[in-house]
Amino acid sequence: MWAISEEIGKSILAGNAKRESILSKYACKSARAERLYPDREKIPDNANIRPAFFPDADRIIHSSAYTRYIDKSQVFFLFDNDHITHRVLHVQFVSKIARVIGRCLRLNEDLLEAIALGHDIGHVPYGHDGEKHLNALSINSGIGFFCHNAQSVRALMELENRGKGLNLTLQVDDGILCHNGEFLNKVYEPNLNKTWETVLDEYQKCWTVAGFDRRITPMTLEGCVVRIADVIAYIGRDIEDAITVGLIERTDIPDEITDVLGNSNDKIINGLVVDLINNSMDKNYITFSDDVFKALELLLKFNYTHIYHNPKKQNQDKKIENMFKTMYHHYLSELVDENEDSAIFRNYVSGMIPEYREDTRPEKIVIDYIAGMTDDYFNHEFKKYVMPESYGMKIR
Repeated sequence: MWAISEEIGKSILAGNAKRESILSKYACKSARAERLYPDREKIPDNANIRPAFFPDADRIIHSSAYTRYIDKSQVFFLFDNDHITHRVLHVQFVSKIARVIGRCLRLNEDLLEAIALGHDIGHVPYGHDGEKHLNALSINSGIGFFCHNAQSVRALMELENRGKGLNLTLQVDDGILCHNGEFLNKVYEPNLNKTWETVLDEYQKCWTVAGFDRRITPMTLEGCVVRIADVIAYIGRDIEDAITVGLIERTDIPDEITDVLGNSNDKIINGLVVDLINNSMDKNYITFSDDVFKALELLLKFNYTHIYHNPKKQNQDKKIENMFKTMYHHYLSELVDENEDSAIFRNYVSGMIPEYREDTRPEKIVIDYIAGMTDDYFNHEFKKYVMPESYGMKIR
């Protein structure tokens, strides 16, 4: 087996420490990384030539869930247009934006990257629209609420690796759990007093307390940066996509927004990033100037009214809702009947460790299965179940 020589390994570790010595005093150093199961690591973090948060990013991008980003909707679905954003592109945008902010503020880029790449793993088919329907099904089934950020943590901590999880660090799991980019704050300040007990408690409450995911704050400044980078990554890009599909015109954006932020994605990103850096340098929090934050609030409201909740985009919602209901009850029936020839058994349950099936309610298993699907696979499964199949030339 190939291995780094002891002498070279020591040199690399010394170089890693030297690089981190120039980070801001508000950055999360790799030495602070904690894993829930440190004994599972083949190489302890303090002896690994990859600083502690670096392997987390590797584990995320090599996960099955990350692979499925490729065909998960961002905002627009049911369009035959290859130039609109899918979820895989969005997380790359978030990672790049978070890293440029982090580099300027001298934060830990390894931690930023890992949180950014994993933050939307739990998104379901048809994006936030699908999430709304899965949440309703989850509530009606009596297993609590559903939110994609908690599902992202669940996927990485409990479902990947056949149900054993990836053993990511506390700081990465926390940043993913708290990334909720649908809600703006003027100031993002980390909650530095969190422990594994705190984060696991917050994680559980996301399933049991309505809207709890909106109330929690990351434990690191890096987590705060990813949270706002999520907004910066989607808010202008969604405008470009909306223009591409003919939903809005660029001239629809009010002057009170464009006078401050501009009217294109590149100008919006640049203005928000530069303002954030100017107002956050050498601080234990990140913030925008008053004028830019006001314009950002107005832009988000504009997007919700003219893009996300636009009736022209929502006119297929009832059909999508019926698809979720149909497939949920179909899979649940197959689980309860223990139909081992069914798709949920063959393509999901059979690949998990026995403890997953034994310790997880059937309703939750179905939610996990649907949440992990790509849009195409979800559509394929629905058609296969609902539409009659041709016999071909004769009975086989």
